[in-house]
Amino acid sequence: MIKGLKICGISDPVTLKYILNHSNLPSLTMIGFITNYEKSQRFVKYEKLKNLINIDKKQVKFISVLVNPTEETLEKIKDLNFDYYQLYDVSPERTKKIKLQYKKKVITAITVSSKEDVIKYKDYSNISDIILFDSKGYHKSKSFDHNLLDEVPYGLNKMIAGDIQIDDIPKLKNKSFIIDLSGALEDRNGKKNIEKIDKLLNLFANI
Repeated sequence: MIKGLKICGISDPVTLKYILNHSNLPSLTMIGFITNYEKSQRFVKYEKLKNLINIDKKQVKFISVLVNPTEETLEKIKDLNFDYYQLYDVSPERTKKIKLQYKKKVITAITVSSKEDVIKYKDYSNISDIILFDSKGYHKSKSFDHNLLDEVPYGLNKMIAGDIQIDDIPKLKNKSFIIDLSGALEDRNGKKNIEKIDKLLNLFANI
């Protein structure tokens, strides 16, 4: 059974408010904001981000997506309205330090192209609150072979990304993952599409 939904790469208040006020939000809904990865077209500069997420998020969880963040970045965002830090390219030791120092829940992102990549989750399973299995594409919404995850324990609190499309959701309904989408909800110009988000949320409500 799918555990929840994450919509990643939100960067404007209209889309954010639309999601927060949708009538078919899953009980576990997460929204991700690209906080320090400037190569991404979804990156949100600090001042804009601060204003964007200073909002009543209701029961929705806000996630700061961070690629190997500096101490300066972490200090700068420490009081923002985030529930989780999603960390790419951070060692287990530093992950534990960040979690304790900033008192945030942590999603460890593991980028996957082989079974050897997948088993890295074991280094984080006692530290991180969620393990995200993503592609090597970072901001490019590339896919990877999800069959590589077949031996990951059912009970592990995990999330899956990697160019997942809206129409893929029914195929995943028996998987114990939080599903993470971004590129599938965008137009060709990289902007989030309200109609696609609506389709996703309505589909989720009926699987």
